[in-house]
Amino acid sequence: MVVVLDKRIDRIDRKIDKGRIKKKRSEDLETTQAVIDKRTAMILYDLINRGYLDSMKGVVASGKESNVYWATAEENGVTRDLAVKIYRTSTMDFKRIWVYIQGDPRFTKVKRDTRSIVYAWAEKEFKNLRLADEAGVRVPKPVVWRGNVLVMEFIGENGVSAPRLREAMVEDPEPVFKIVFDYVVRLYEKAELVHADLSEYNILYWDEPVVIDVSQAVLLSHPLALDFLARDLKNILRYFSSLGVEVPSLEEAYKKVTGEELVWRQESL
Repeated sequence: MVVVLDKRIDRIDRKIDKGRIKKKRSEDLETTQAVIDKRTAMILYDLINRGYLDSMKGVVASGKESNVYWATAEENGVTRDLAVKIYRTSTMDFKRIWVYIQGDPRFTKVKRDTRSIVYAWAEKEFKNLRLADEAGVRVPKPVVWRGNVLVMEFIGENGVSAPRLREAMVEDPEPVFKIVFDYVVRLYEKAELVHADLSEYNILYWDEPVVIDVSQAVLLSHPLALDFLARDLKNILRYFSSLGVEVPSLEEAYKKVTGEELVWRQESL
């Protein structure tokens, strides 16, 4: 059985290497090997068998908690670009992410071991993406989640990810601000979510703003949800104000979203 397992993993590795972007630097291979352990490889193998993926072509983003790969799949004879986000099981900051998990009623039975927390984190992002999408917020559309692997829509072209808002060339930032603010309202009112880490670094720009990295997003029932909301608003108001957009005060923006006065808690912002 061990021999069969190793052969399957080798087969996945060959698919990943075969499709790798030629211009990527040699350290990509080391990055891939550090993220794709045997359990993750078996999850990828299952996703390939079930037709969710055909090939993985290389790393498009690498962080402390996850790597994102450009992948493809055939759908009705048409090749579809996908993003495969693989959460690391070795370098995750569990103390940081536990704050966002422990107050979420969807994850009350999560065990405190490493793998269980990482799997819950991946599942959380998948569920939050679905809620945001259903609320009309532009996010990468989720496809499937398994273990520490999340497959979703690829935002970009030919394996090149769309730029983050911070790096994008936006000619007129005012309508973009209005869209982003509307996203915050939709998340709050329709999805009953707060992003909890919203800034110009967690929004892509691809003809329109696309909100990403929603694993830490919390339901309104979370005890710190309103504190996170105030922090999100503070971030986007600061950024768009720096671009010359006339923005409301934090207190005004908070009231527009919640209908309530902001209880200022400086330590949480």
